[in-house]
Amino acid sequence: MRGDVELDAIGLLCPLPVLKARKRLKSMAPGEVLCVLASDPAAVVDIPHFCAEAGHELLATEAREAAMAYFIRHG
Repeated sequence: MRGDVELDAIGLLCPLPVLKARKRLKSMAPGEVLCVLASDPAAVVDIPHFCAEAGHELLATEAREAAMAYFIRHG
């Protein structure tokens, strides 16, 4: 899967991956997909929770070499 925009949050710890995703999503149009790359183990819980609270859709997660990729459709 590919996103319209990719955000590299590898090496950042909670809550920075979510805060950076929120900021990036604000500049995107509804329906666009953001791919967040995050290595923080807490992102597995934090990103789905953020999506549910903010009205975005978590489309998929996928394991990458050094991180997980989270695909978020702007709500």
